[in-house]
This record gives sequence, C-alpha cells and structure tokens, in this order.
Amino acid sequence: MLRRHETEEAVSSENGALIGIDWGTSSLRAWRLSASGAVLDEAQAPWGILNLPDGGYPAALAALLSNWPDAAGLPLIACGMVGSANGWREVPYVDCPADGASLARALVRPDAAAGAPGVPGIVPGVRRRHPLPDVMRGEETQIVGALALHPDLAADSTLILPGTHSKWARVQGGRIVGFATAMTGELFAVLSRHSILGRPADGAAAVTEDEARDAFRRGVLAAAASRQGVAPLLFSVRALFLDGGIGAAATRDYLSGLLVGDEVRTGLADRPGAPPAILVGEERLCGLYARAFDILGAPVPQSVGNTAPQGLYRIAIEAGYLTPANQAPEGRQEGRPT
Repeated sequence: MLRRHETEEAVSSENGALIGIDWGTSSLRAWRLSASGAVLDEAQAPWGILNLPDGGYPAALAALLSNWPDAAGLPLIACGMVGSANGWREVPYVDCPADGASLARALVRPDAAAGAPGVPGIVPGVRRRHPLPDVMRGEETQIVGALALHPDLAADSTLILPGTHSKWARVQGGRIVGFATAMTGELFAVLSRHSILGRPADGAAAVTEDEARDAFRRGVLAAAASRQGVAPLLFSVRALFLDGGIGAAATRDYLSGLLVGDEVRTGLADRPGAPPAILVGEERLCGLYARAFDILGAPVPQSVGNTAPQGLYRIAIEAGYLTPANQAPEGRQEGRPT
C-alpha cells in the first residue's frame, strides 16, 4: 500500500525542483524537494528491490510518484540498494575517504540505454578496504545530509546509523574516513522469526511498556557483563522464559537488548577517546540505541532523524542536477540535469 504525507510547506509558494529517492531492500521512499532543499511531499511503499510489483522498477517508481503532477518534469536522484548488483543498475563503490563531492562525481546518470527519462541518477555506495572490506549503500547519503544540517559534525565525529545492517562511521574533515557494520537488525529478524528464541512471543498477549523496557534493560546489562560477546548469551532468551524469569511477550525485547547492547558495548570499546556519537535514522530505532547508551552509563548521543532527503539534495547540487534557490542558474535550465 502506498502512503503519502504532505507537509505544511507543500501548500506554500515553493515549487518542486528535485525528486529524492531512498530505495532499499524492503522499502521505497521518495521526497519532493524544493530548490532550497525543503521537503514538500513524501511518499513510501513496501517495494524494496526484493519485492517489486509487476513491471519492476519503472512501474514501482511511476506508481509512487503518480500523485505528484510535476514529477515528470523534475530530475530524479536515488540512493540505496537500487544501485547494488541486484538493483536497477549497479553502481561501483567509492573508496574511503568519501564525501558529497566524490559521490557526485561517481553518480551514474540516466541515459538512453537505461531507459531515460524517468530513470533516476544513482548515488554510489562507499567501500572500506582495510583492515577488512566493508561496504555501505544509502547510509553515505544520510551522512552527507547529517553534515549539511549539522556542520559542526564535519571536523571530527562518529555517526551511528541503526538499521538492518547498522553502521558506525567516522567523519573527519567532512569526509567518511572509515566505518564498521554490525548486522544487529538482521540478526534480530532471523532469530526472532526463524529460531526457537522467537517462539514464546508468537501468539502471546501484548507486552506492556514497562515489561518491554525492563526486558530490554536486562538484555543490555547482560551483554555488557559478558566477556565472550553475545553468542553465548543468546540461549538465555529461552532459558529465562522457561525458568519463569521473563514473560513470553517480553522475550523479543530481551533479545533486542542483548543485540543492541552488545553492538553499543563493542562500538564504544573499539573507539576509546572517539568524539561524541550522533544517531542518524528512524526515531524509534534511534531511541532504543539512545537507551542502551544510557543503561551502559555512556553519554547519550543526539538523534538527528532521517537525513537522507538533505543528503540527496546536497549530492544533486554537487552533480549539477539543480541550482540552489539562493544562486542564479549558470547557463542551464533550473531543475534539469546537465
């Protein structure tokens, strides 16, 4: 089902200048942006790259943008798994260190072979080669957006992006200089849905807020106390339930606490003396990470929300897709790619 949101600014005098798209594995989101980077409209659908409707990528995008009359005349720019080997069009990674300018230079632009018009330019992901290879797609755009909205982060900061594959990224001098991935979200999904650990919660009465908070806290503290990592603790989810130490409905909250607590504990231990961390992403998930920091007695990071729209806007400007509202066009039609 498509879901759309219209902000108050959508009824203002500003016109659309750019369509920004975040196309992941499980979901598709788009924003209609003004020349100043303001979000005028938002739309989303459950059409990730592994769950496309009939007609594939073009049909999904056309349906998502169908209620925006001016969308056909605006440049499109996309980030995320849409640029992966399984995506619409594969875009090679950019190596660290990377920033908005290097991402814009490596942007794969629509052309006749790709079926333009109606095909977005696709932002490359970022690759770290040492000490072990690691990659991201989509998070680099959120980081660019976070730096645009909070310039004080550019000098030296740690950005944490919770998700299916959480990223802990180090930024110095406005560039992503390194990062590490924790598969916390995917581990939680697999263990809670496809293992014996998730069975007690199936069909159980809804967990209360207090029960959920207490179970999450217990999980975080258990992870913090372990010297062997989280793996030896996983079966405690079932053992605690069987022993009466935790209710069936709260077992998943305890599992979440174990996994998030282990990620945060490890992340802090790997970065002694690192600058204060910032949380970037969806409010509910960032809230869990902030609670884990608090439970562990660490400074609670500021949460800056989903910064993908602003990141797409900044990369689009670097790529020459549009002229910012406060600058005069330089020999080209505003709002169209060169």
